[in-house]
Amino acid sequence: MARVEVITGPERRRRWSEERKRAIVAESLAPGAVVTDVARRADISAGQIYRWRQELRAAVSAGFTPLLIAPAERAAATAEDRPASAADAMIEVEFAGRVRVRIPGSVPAALAAAVVKALARR
Repeated sequence: MARVEVITGPERRRRWSEERKRAIVAESLAPGAVVTDVARRADISAGQIYRWRQELRAAVSAGFTPLLIAPAERAAATAEDRPASAADAMIEVEFAGRVRVRIPGSVPAALAAAVVKALARR
């Protein structure tokens, strides 16, 4: 005769909100952070954190990337009293904290797009 085991109790599989996942992944990416320590504090496996990193990275590359706009007072301080022009306008793009490129407003849009695409592949 076959033996059957019935397990009762709460489901072990937990549901994590996207917000909580991002917070845990951000904590694991902090300078000096150790993934196993972060996982232990969150009561999950280190592999789960690596999986969430992959998922978040795929979501960012498939969609839009967050954009940070410098405060107006910072822009005004650098421009001093001279009038703003297209040549003064500049966009700064940082790629995963490794590469930063500043593209002046005078650069044609097609060239700027090509530079950003090339650096995004690195």
